[in-house]
Amino acid sequence: MEHYERHCPPPERRFNCLIPPPHGYKVPIKWPKSRDIVWKANIPHTHLAKEKSDQNWMIDAGEKIKFPGGGTHFHHGADKYIANIANMLNFKDNIINNEGMLRTVLDVGCGVASFGGYLLSSNVIAMSLAPNDVHQNQIQFALERGIPAYLGVLGTKRLPYPSRSFELAHCSRCRIDWLQRDGILLLELDRLLRPGGYFAYSSPEAYAQDEEDRRIWKEMSALVERMCWKIAEKKNQTVIWVKPLNNDCYRSRPHGTNPPLCKSGDDPDSVWGVTMEACITSYPEQMHRDGGSGLAPWPARLTTPPPRLADLYVTADTFEKDTEMWQQRVDNYWNLLRPKIKPDTIRNVMDMKANFGSFAAALKEKNVWVMNAVPHDGPSTLKIIYDRGLIGSIHDWCEAFSTYPRTYDLLHAWTVFSDLDKRGCSAEDLLLEMDRILRPTGFIIVRDKAPVILFIKKYLNALHWEAVTVVDAESSPEQEDNEMIFIIRKKLWLPEGGSQDST
Repeated sequence: MEHYERHCPPPERRFNCLIPPPHGYKVPIKWPKSRDIVWKANIPHTHLAKEKSDQNWMIDAGEKIKFPGGGTHFHHGADKYIANIANMLNFKDNIINNEGMLRTVLDVGCGVASFGGYLLSSNVIAMSLAPNDVHQNQIQFALERGIPAYLGVLGTKRLPYPSRSFELAHCSRCRIDWLQRDGILLLELDRLLRPGGYFAYSSPEAYAQDEEDRRIWKEMSALVERMCWKIAEKKNQTVIWVKPLNNDCYRSRPHGTNPPLCKSGDDPDSVWGVTMEACITSYPEQMHRDGGSGLAPWPARLTTPPPRLADLYVTADTFEKDTEMWQQRVDNYWNLLRPKIKPDTIRNVMDMKANFGSFAAALKEKNVWVMNAVPHDGPSTLKIIYDRGLIGSIHDWCEAFSTYPRTYDLLHAWTVFSDLDKRGCSAEDLLLEMDRILRPTGFIIVRDKAPVILFIKKYLNALHWEAVTVVDAESSPEQEDNEMIFIIRKKLWLPEGGSQDST
């Protein structure tokens, strides 16, 4: 699957231009309606609607595409399928969030992300992952619907998420060969699962009786047993495995058992461009002694200092002050945005430099979700973000982000341009990338030094952006000198050179 992974083109092959919206593009339908229906004109490739209509993925309905909530394995709807998984795990009232203890999910080979879309009503958030494969733009459909999703694949490199980030991993007919390369892809899931985390697997190998499926099931069962996973439940066409809570099982395996434990010097949170290894990531001593991740249930998890702060030598007091400071900043942002937005204007949000995720935490009461991007060369704060019950990805803003054009309503760039300048990367390239990611009529909040604001202002006309407001940032002890807040709106423009009214 290496050919589906990120490959950045050499400079001479990069596009130094704006990507126009497709012919007939309309301002997207608002959440929550968008979960079930989108404008067909907004997605350039719609053959998937015809190909998957018999499985209830989506239905071509004239100007619109409808999503009945089905999938290859759950034709009758993701909601029933999710309740069935909760029932298999004996969760109270068949509710998947397990009274707040199950919050973050990784859905691999997610299709158009109906599984993740239907988890949201249970206060569970999924990182829905799929490549740009024969189905082309399934992640673009997911994001157009307002469902969290990321363009990626289980290939040769670690996924850009820290260790022990998810309570549940899910694969429904995801067509992944889990036995290849000594089980390396299952071991990557194992790295990403929390202590006691689950892997729900719905696939013919779990129930079919032909010779090949039985062979795969036998080999897979032997592999996960050596990984110390146990079957939590196997019913109908789904099996759910559970990962151990501590290192006892790993330590009691016979000498020489494969897969081996990863070397003690291996950093399981180092992920940007890091090659996967076929080894088991054991727990740090403290987590082993605690017998779990020690996280509060959701929603208390959002503001409770997580144990892994100690890995970064950050105190609970620092964490709480950061949360408080960003709440004030976000309140200020929304006061500045208020004349231009309605409660449903913004759905897909990206924090381009998320630190501890406090910007996203401050948006909890709004009907939005946030992709928290954390710099690849800074402190590994993304694990804190996941421990708060939020999601995100490691990223390097000298490169393009793994998403389709026109997929976010709001970008927040706190000192991102100043950081880029120190590294010698092109700020013009970043402006083009932000424009690519941003939906027409979407907003950008730049919080940076005055020279950065002046630099961006020079490009507003060329980018079809309009200035909404510029103000001095509110002062605080943690703030850099002279930070300013610049709010920008992207116009809805047409490739013929015309521009539509962006109200």
